Amino acid sequence: MAAEPSLIGGDLPALLARLQQGETAVLVAVAQTQGSVPREPGAWMAVFAADELGTIGGGQLEWQAIAQAREMLADPLAAEARWRHPLGPSLGQCCGGVVHLQARRLSAADVADLQARWHPALTPLALFGGGHVGRALVRALAPLPFAVHWIDSRDGVFPPDVPGNVRTEHSDPVHRAVADLPAGSRVLVMSFSHAEDLDIVAACLERQRREADLPFVGLIGSRTKWAAFRRRLEARGYTPAELDRVTCPIGLPGITGKQPEVIAASVVAQLLLEVSRAS
Repeated sequence: MAAEPSLIGGDLPALLARLQQGETAVLVAVAQTQGSVPREPGAWMAVFAADELGTIGGGQLEWQAIAQAREMLADPLAAEARWRHPLGPSLGQCCGGVVHLQARRLSAADVADLQARWHPALTPLALFGGGHVGRALVRALAPLPFAVHWIDSRDGVFPPDVPGNVRTEHSDPVHRAVADLPAGSRVLVMSFSHAEDLDIVAACLERQRREADLPFVGLIGSRTKWAAFRRRLEARGYTPAELDRVTCPIGLPGITGKQPEVIAASVVAQLLLEVSRAS
């Protein structure tokens, strides 16, 4: 069987939990595409005897793949398969492309391999701040291809259960965590105090001087807040060109709601656009 793609999106923690509980599934992943198709390589769904997790694009393509996967589940000797689906009149889908699917029977023995295939596709994201917007962001990012490093200086701020793509860190002072972020991390700054925010942004700017490996540094707040921060950071010796690398306010322009969930949706959309443009 050809090399399998890294898995993207989807509720992988739920899949792993069900496998660890003894269930069997067939993983159906998009291995290769040609032309216009509904999903990209790495998109996946897991087909169980009675239900499914994830999606490979919906429509007749997905319906047929589910039926084929259930045939595999019914045959204890069926371990792997590869299917080619032209998206034309025969499927009732007018995309016009071709989707190559890989299918593989899964059990508890496959959990470690699935984790290894999932993580390389995740973009590292450092989120400084465990407040209401931070929590809303973690929830919004749970099914998306980000490895979230959630950092705060306060004890007891993180909820007891976090999504599988999130790890938490208590760091006091909080800005010291910037030095250990993976290269390529996107950074969101929204701590409980302006003083902490300023120190985190300064630490990011200092790292950019040394490594130039933080593609996006975003700070929550108004234009007035950023104007005050610019003056203080200029007094610390940072140049206008360096400061222009910081995005503040964060979120897509035109979305004005102040609810944490609205801010989170706007910021996540901005991150997805930034990652897409950089790729």
